[in-house]
Amino acid sequence: MSKEVSSGIINGNIGSHAGDNSAHRTPIALTIAGSDSGGGAGIQADLKTFSALGVYGASVITALTAQNTQSVAAIHDVPADFVAQQMVAVLNDLDVCAIKIGMLSSVSIIKSVSKVLTEFPHIPVVLDPVMIAKSGDSLLQPDAVDALLEYLCERASVITPNIPEAARLLGADEANTLEQMQEQARTLSQMATCSVLLKGGHLDAAHSTDLLYINGESHRFEFERISTQNTHGTGCTLSSAIAAGLAKGLDIETAIEHATLYVHAAISAADSLHIGRGHGPVHHFHALWNKSC
Repeated sequence: MSKEVSSGIINGNIGSHAGDNSAHRTPIALTIAGSDSGGGAGIQADLKTFSALGVYGASVITALTAQNTQSVAAIHDVPADFVAQQMVAVLNDLDVCAIKIGMLSSVSIIKSVSKVLTEFPHIPVVLDPVMIAKSGDSLLQPDAVDALLEYLCERASVITPNIPEAARLLGADEANTLEQMQEQARTLSQMATCSVLLKGGHLDAAHSTDLLYINGESHRFEFERISTQNTHGTGCTLSSAIAAGLAKGLDIETAIEHATLYVHAAISAADSLHIGRGHGPVHHFHALWNKSC
């Protein structure tokens, strides 16, 4: 089965939280990720996305990065026990409806996050296996790849690798065609025992196609490719937009559909921003900011 979603622009209202008290309940999403000092990706992109989509955002910082639109100059990991303390502080107080996990650079942090998550099995998790920054700098220690599969993938509701990340998780060559993408998404879903959204932005094609493999079926989300270098934070933004949808009670497929529309619109508006000298960020608030500003 294949479902194609064409491009479009949506506003911040992407659904309401399920349940009888939805009118009185504030949807809350938690991001567990690294900080981007340049503001375009990581925790900063996640919180912007949550806000743009009408979701209250909480955060657990796993690493501090000294980075901008051109490069990552340094990474300072947060101690694993303090990552856990942040998670416990948030989850024991806030009624978190969805969790997005991004940069987890070390095995000890991955294990720490996994351990806390076992106490909250009812919360859906979107796992973005962040490995390489837009600048090409590595964000994941080599021995942490297997730990992602062992400790976190089976806990995730959906994982969102791009083509190089999927290849690294599988220990395979990168997909060069949609058929290869579909096969890798299926294999990774079976290996990780969760749904997989394989992002196709790295393919050399007129359209950018993401493939969702869920419950034994494949769904396609296809958009016309936008000519811009300002795509910093697209992966973080997509995964956090999916988490926002889940926090508001949407099912996985609908949350992904709305998230891809949001990200496409944010990329379309990216050149209206003038941030940095390298790969600038997408425009998270494209539907909210005054166009004359």
